[in-house]
Amino acid sequence: MTAVVEEKSVLEFKGRMLMMTVLQLNTLDAHKLHQEISQRLDDAAEWLQQAPVVIDIPASVEIDTADLMPAVDTLRNLGVNLVALARNERIDEATAAMVGLGTLSLSGGRDIPRRSEAPRQESAQQESAPSAAEKVETLVIDQPVRSGQQVYSRGDMIVLAPVSTGAELMAEGNIHVYSNLRGRAMAGVRGDTSARIFCQQLNAELVSIAGHYRVAEDLPDAHRNQPVHLSLQGEAMHFTALK
Repeated sequence: MTAVVEEKSVLEFKGRMLMMTVLQLNTLDAHKLHQEISQRLDDAAEWLQQAPVVIDIPASVEIDTADLMPAVDTLRNLGVNLVALARNERIDEATAAMVGLGTLSLSGGRDIPRRSEAPRQESAQQESAPSAAEKVETLVIDQPVRSGQQVYSRGDMIVLAPVSTGAELMAEGNIHVYSNLRGRAMAGVRGDTSARIFCQQLNAELVSIAGHYRVAEDLPDAHRNQPVHLSLQGEAMHFTALK
C-alpha cells in the first residue's frame, strides 16, 4: 500500500479587495504638509496612521523631484502608511522608485465617503448612549437599481426592487435585496467581517463581504437564482439557503 502525501503549496491566490485612502497633495511644500498632517494626527485621525495611503498629485501641482522627495519623507516621518503614488503621465515607475514607492492606477477606483472622525474626548455617557444624530440609519430603496447606478449606505441597506446588471450596492453594514440581484453587492465595505448579504434571487455579477469576494462564475450552482444568505466564515464566503 502506498501512502499519498499532499504537499501544501507555498502560496495561494485569493480574491480580496482592499480599501485604500487616497491622499491628494495640493502642495509639495514639506513645511506646510508637516503642519497640516500633524494637526490631523493630533485630532485623532487614526485612519491616517492605519490605512494604506496612495498619494495623488493633481495636474495643478508642479512635480519637482527636489520637492517631491522631502514631501514624501515628511509624510513617512509622521507615520503616514504610504504604499504608492497614483500613476499619471507625469509620474512613472522610475519617479516613484526614486522615493521608495510603487505606482498605482486610480482610473478603475471609486470614491467612498469616509465616516466622520470622532472627537478625541467623549464622555462615558456619550459613548454608551450616542445621540440620534450619530446613529447610522438604514437606507431603504423601493425603486429598481438600474445599470450604471451606484448606491452607498453608511449602515444597512434594504432594496425592495430588482438590481440590474451593471448596478452596484455598497454598504458599511448588511445588504438585503428582496428581489432579483443581478448587479454587484458589497457589504461591510469598511472591513466589517460580520456583515451579511441576503437576497431573494442570487444572480449577482459579484458579491463581497469586507473585501472577500466571489464573481458570478464562482457562485455555487445550487444557490443560483435562489434565496440565499451570505456570510464570512474566516476568510471563506459561506452560502446558506433561505427557507
